[in-house]
Amino acid sequence: MIEAELQEQQQKVATRIQINALYKYYAMGRTVVPALRGINLEIKHGEFVAIMGPSGSGKSTFMNILGCLDRPTKGEYRLDGVSVGQMSNTELADVRNQKIGFIFQSFNLLRWMSAQANVELPLVYAGISKGEREARARLALSLVGLTSRANHRPMELSGGQQQRVAIARSLVTSPSLILADEPTGNLDSHTSLEIMRIMQELNARGMTIVLVTHEQEISDYCQRKVTFRDGRVVDDMVNPRPLNAREQLSTHTSTEQV
Repeated sequence: MIEAELQEQQQKVATRIQINALYKYYAMGRTVVPALRGINLEIKHGEFVAIMGPSGSGKSTFMNILGCLDRPTKGEYRLDGVSVGQMSNTELADVRNQKIGFIFQSFNLLRWMSAQANVELPLVYAGISKGEREARARLALSLVGLTSRANHRPMELSGGQQQRVAIARSLVTSPSLILADEPTGNLDSHTSLEIMRIMQELNARGMTIVLVTHEQEISDYCQRKVTFRDGRVVDDMVNPRPLNAREQLSTHTSTEQV
């Protein structure tokens, strides 16, 4: 079901994200602080893009706007060909629920709920029937290899397993875009590789992924690297040979066993 919807989306839309002359200012007392200064960026469907840059470069503000959690001061943001900049709060909430999947560094799982229930949550908000919620959550958990952990609560799972639950939750609505904010930031190197393997496999199925990271080694697994500095894009380069996380995992495991 999820893969079929991804393929249908790919046929309909060539460009996932179109950003034109995007600015964002914040007022701090009498001072106006520019966070984004004229961003122009296009991301096509099926791309796996790393957003990089030092603290204060504007990458988090940019991701909040991509995720419809914040509005630009001026400029245009089009998602799947539709301008979202002037949408009402209700319309933005619908876009977040239907088109965007979020993965956070801190997992953001509800600790008193099972993995299955956490994955179902976006479908609850969308008003999906109980039977369909359960079926879609099981499918999403199977995609990240956690079917056997469906009834475990977050505290009964490792950090890597919790992040996989978060990835499953981001997939359950069949979004056209995944936004991942430092998804490996709280994980050790081996578990980070496992997460990047899953994300590369999802991307291979056609999922568009935009990942914020400050780790150069994580960006090496992405197809494209966009670097922010002082609210501007200062570099945008294609990575001609992304590292293969599955191969790196095999090497990493073999080294540990020696």
